[in-house]
Amino acid sequence: MNILVLGSGGREHTFAWKIAQSNRCKGLFVAPGNSGTEAIATNLNIGVTDFEAIKVAVLEHKINIVVVGPEDPLVQGIHDFFLQDEALKGVAVIGPQQAAAELEGSKEFAKEFMMRHNIPTAAYESFTKANVEAGYKFLETLKPPYVLKADGLAAGKGVLILNDLDDAKAELKSMLVDAKFGEASTKVVIEEFLDGIELSCFVLTDGKDYKVLPTAKDYKRIGEGDTGLNTGGMGAISPVPFATEAFLDKIENQIVKPTVEGLKKDNLPYVGFIFIGLIKVGDDPKVIEYNVRMGDPETEVVLPRLKTDIVEVFEAMANQTLKDVTITIDERAATTVMLVSGGYPEAYEKGKEITGVETLTDSIAFHAGAISKEGKTVTSGGRVMAITSYGDTYNEAIKKSYQSIENLHFDKMYYRKDIGFDL
Repeated sequence: MNILVLGSGGREHTFAWKIAQSNRCKGLFVAPGNSGTEAIATNLNIGVTDFEAIKVAVLEHKINIVVVGPEDPLVQGIHDFFLQDEALKGVAVIGPQQAAAELEGSKEFAKEFMMRHNIPTAAYESFTKANVEAGYKFLETLKPPYVLKADGLAAGKGVLILNDLDDAKAELKSMLVDAKFGEASTKVVIEEFLDGIELSCFVLTDGKDYKVLPTAKDYKRIGEGDTGLNTGGMGAISPVPFATEAFLDKIENQIVKPTVEGLKKDNLPYVGFIFIGLIKVGDDPKVIEYNVRMGDPETEVVLPRLKTDIVEVFEAMANQTLKDVTITIDERAATTVMLVSGGYPEAYEKGKEITGVETLTDSIAFHAGAISKEGKTVTSGGRVMAITSYGDTYNEAIKKSYQSIENLHFDKMYYRKDIGFDL
């Protein structure tokens, strides 16, 4: 069968890499893709939200399955677009319909969903420009640090954690009144700060049944010791060492099951991945956020550990026979370290030549912000490449990734040297 992956990052290169291993896949296409996907698939120069151009490509290349990488097309209703089009409705889309994608599209929607289905999360209230004064008063009832979240999609940058009350009030005004995050912050969710250690849980669902994939932990801040600005993710490890069997049981029973049941009860059609951002507070898991797709760079450590044919899994999801699939996981740990452009997550230069990738033997280089230009691989984004390795322990795996990175180079290349430091 022919498969189209939508997206251009490390997550999409990892999907393409995994799909290419399946003998069920005949033709593999990625739109728009990058230099990594170009080596194993056909890149199509189409934007992920250009639904009409995607339709043309799907019909032209006789695509059977579309795997949606990023959140934007899901929140904008790509799955619904396929269902409503006579020529497309037989094509399987891996990703929820628009109503369910609001779990990521709106922080308030997600919080209300959790409250309705008794899913453990932080206490919260939401505010708009009209009641910003009430927002100030709510902040005064909380203990620092103060957590402010833009309600809509802000490309992973819409969450602020502030220690000073006056700063929190100023930022609330900046978000609501001065539109700091544009449309995304016309509404802001303020919630209590949860003190604990974070991890991510990944769930596959066909709308009826579910399967849980390995847990992962990513590192968001640019600086070592988790300091500095938030990024899209600087590295990840899987499995998470502190996630014991008992803790994983709590996640499944208190969070995963009520989430999947809640989607059914609320009539929110969902075929795809649920990424649940969690925090371990004491011995209990609480939900920080939902994403309606796989995370990045967590995908680069979770999918390499999946031994089951991913195309068979996608087919089962589309046919609502997921319960019949056995998910087999590699016992080894996997780690990834993200190489980024100097200056990221603020201003950075593009077009820097990347060298040494062909020398890697102990690691896999998943390309993210990298493209081919005039026979060379050059940087095209902030997060450039994820270097993934296996090991019997995460320490062994991370050591391999760092050894591999010594062979790689581009001008002003930066990476964190402490991934896994807190474990």
